[in-house]
Amino acid sequence: MSEPTHVSAPAQARDNSGHVNRLRNRNIRNGLLFIAPNFIGFFFLVLIPVVTLFYTSFTKWSALSDPQFNGLWNWRRLFTDENFLNALINTLYYAVVHIPLTLAIAFGLAVLLNSKIKGRAFFRTIAFFPYVTAIVAVAQVWSMMFDPKAGLINQFLGLFTDNVPGWLSDTHWAMPAVIIVGTWREVGYFMILLLAGLQTIPAELYEAAKVDGANAWERFWHITVPCMRPTLFFVTVTLTITSLKILDLTLVMTNGGPGTSTLVLAQYVYRVAFERADFGYASTVSLALFFICLAVTLVQFWYNNAKEK
Repeated sequence: MSEPTHVSAPAQARDNSGHVNRLRNRNIRNGLLFIAPNFIGFFFLVLIPVVTLFYTSFTKWSALSDPQFNGLWNWRRLFTDENFLNALINTLYYAVVHIPLTLAIAFGLAVLLNSKIKGRAFFRTIAFFPYVTAIVAVAQVWSMMFDPKAGLINQFLGLFTDNVPGWLSDTHWAMPAVIIVGTWREVGYFMILLLAGLQTIPAELYEAAKVDGANAWERFWHITVPCMRPTLFFVTVTLTITSLKILDLTLVMTNGGPGTSTLVLAQYVYRVAFERADFGYASTVSLALFFICLAVTLVQFWYNNAKEK
């Protein structure tokens, strides 16, 4: 009979180490293969276009000719372009009204639907439904409701006053109408995000506050709001960027009109690039929008960090 083979402890340790290394390398390889499509898509569809955008913003370029370097001419043109300045004002107007309005309604609904009420699952679905509805359908339905003569909204307002707004046909009321539709559409999405944050707050904090005699309003300000600060910060940043790059709603509902009362920066980029074929200047306008979003986001990060210290 052959004697059993004994493997020394160092040799066995080396075998185990080699097996662990092979397993780790295989996991790393599989992980890289799994995320590779995302990075490849980012490189070719985002990074290269953005780098190209910086170059074309310093050129005069149409689709029918080669780019010609013109220095800072496009950037100087921004400050004398009335359409750009008007689009900038409209974009800021939309963002300044839309952001706090959407955030307040979404937060209120999240707090309400986080409580123990009947049918809360149904109401959560109903609130989220507008966000997943096709924007063209949403815009068409609301456009009919905002009709100055036959629209449902003015028919209701006509019961109380004869001086009803012209809404989408009025330069003063067109942007408020767009803000109403944008808020109605996006409230459900941000409500879900805030609701997820509310459900991470330990119930013991509320129970302890009740024992100490805190009422509902005090519990909201001293427990809910501080615990929700990270979620509120994320929602605010996301909502800000979404508001500043608004395009689809104004494009379908008003096409920037009447006049230029609802013309926003993203739509102005579209007009300059694809209607005037001035891709160099369109790149400059789009970079201006990018820098505005970046500056506002950095201010929000700075303010949030200052509050946490």
